[in-house]
Amino acid sequence: MLVNIAFALALNLFDMLLRATLGTGPFVTLYGLVMLVPGIAVSIRRLHDTDRSGWWLLLGCIPLVGLVLIWFFAADSNGGTNRYGQNPKLVIA
Repeated sequence: MLVNIAFALALNLFDMLLRATLGTGPFVTLYGLVMLVPGIAVSIRRLHDTDRSGWWLLLGCIPLVGLVLIWFFAADSNGGTNRYGQNPKLVIA
């Protein structure tokens, strides 16, 4: 996440320079669109680790109620297995 934020900030600075000279800077928007699908996938995987459906992610569309997602993402994974598979903390390669 830290690398993602650092890269987005660097692109934002680059876009600001381009806007000052050329009047346009599309790189932050393109990066956001590219990272949209992996971000959704990681969020759904985290919800599955806590034995919740990926549909809970839609709570983020509701102002203030969507803050419940922070609680879900910060919660510890369920011990053992759940309906979405084995706890990733227990998998030994």
